[in-house]
Amino acid sequence: MSAKVLVVGDVMTDIIVVPEGPIVKGSDRRAQVRHRPGGSGANQAVWLGAMGADVVFAARVGADDLGRLEDYFRGRSVVPMLAADADLPSGVLVTMVDPDGERSFLTDRGANLNLSSDDLPATLLDGVGMVMVSGYSFFAERPRLAVQGLLAEAKARGIAVAIDPASEGFLAEVGVERFIEWTRGADWLFANEDEAAALCGAAGFEACVVALGAHYQRVVLKRGRHGAALGGRNGVELTLPAQVVEMVDSTGAGDAFAAGFVAALLEGDDTTSAMGKAIAAGAKAVQSIGGQPG
Repeated sequence: MSAKVLVVGDVMTDIIVVPEGPIVKGSDRRAQVRHRPGGSGANQAVWLGAMGADVVFAARVGADDLGRLEDYFRGRSVVPMLAADADLPSGVLVTMVDPDGERSFLTDRGANLNLSSDDLPATLLDGVGMVMVSGYSFFAERPRLAVQGLLAEAKARGIAVAIDPASEGFLAEVGVERFIEWTRGADWLFANEDEAAALCGAAGFEACVVALGAHYQRVVLKRGRHGAALGGRNGVELTLPAQVVEMVDSTGAGDAFAAGFVAALLEGDDTTSAMGKAIAAGAKAVQSIGGQPG
């Protein structure tokens, strides 16, 4: 397997809001408000670059942001293949962080909604050993069709595919049966427990691994404070505990985890080593505000 990875997904600006207490409807509440680069695909790409992976990132952004974002990704060891959108601005995500570190989102995907087949030529796959696709790319028709075309070409070339469902809310919106149909046959599925429960309809992470293993070659469940599990249709093969750290913001933790796993895998690590590095990356991510390494 080539060590080169292609990431396809959203570019967003994250506006992260950490209130000092409960929201006061109709009035003020002091809060820490920070702007950070984000987007599930962008997060994964930047974490991969920070881990020394050979990574290419394909996405669509507002035309006014193209040059700035290309420089940003190059500065983080990511090769950007960004398309410029003249009609829609780059995406924006507002994240509300609860006192326990849990998050709620308000999403304007902007230019990401116009990702097209022209933005994802087959030449992107040249020399690639794995394609990572954020689930957000499946939640609107135009980017979904573009990604499906690219993944069909990847399959024909024998290139491994990894899917991250990305959003329990959007999964419910489009329908889990449809999402599984669109992504069935992927080599790797990286899902958190809520996403897995929505997709499998079964109780307990062991049952979810088996159920999802009927559709995906390998299933990796990100279990937060419970660690992670890996398996497939024959059951759970591996579980590892989480690292105990103080959580500041869980934004991007799942993206860091997936990047850590894939980077290790492409370096030749076995799955136990890859899982350990993934957990360490996720633990690092939750200790600072934002979805990408500083």
